[in-house]
Amino acid sequence: MAARVIIVMGVSGCGKTTLGKIIAANRHAVFIDGDDLHPKENVAKMQQGIPLEDADREGWFDRIIKEANTLSAGHQECVIACSALKKQYRDTLRAGIKQLTFVYLKVTYEQAYRQMLLRKEHYMPVALLKSQFETLEEPLPDEENIETVILTKTLDENAAMVLDRLSSL
Repeated sequence: MAARVIIVMGVSGCGKTTLGKIIAANRHAVFIDGDDLHPKENVAKMQQGIPLEDADREGWFDRIIKEANTLSAGHQECVIACSALKKQYRDTLRAGIKQLTFVYLKVTYEQAYRQMLLRKEHYMPVALLKSQFETLEEPLPDEENIETVILTKTLDENAAMVLDRLSSL
């Protein structure tokens, strides 16, 4: 049986990378930042403040699926930070990855905005945050294998809450 793949999802600035690294360390899993798998063209668009379109994401999802399946097939659990903002994106990932669980980090626009202002050396400009929220299709209760976590506490408290939700996996 393949190992578990956990995708930490949400808008830019919600804490996918930070919490994803904590989850991975706690579960002795490999962490992959989905931002590192974007093709150069996608990064260039975002650096220019141009939102990605669905077609831009196709190759990116292929790379995420390939990385996840390579690790999972080798019986190595992995945690991947990936926005997965639309249901169709999550369905693409579900179709390509077995043993998949999403953790949706739900934040307000103001929370994400404040966090993005604090980030250093990231190509995603704050100007694109609005487009992230416009693209976001929050997971509905009938979507499979999604843990929604509303982030309202300190980083340590939020991490403990996420880890508790994942403890049964």
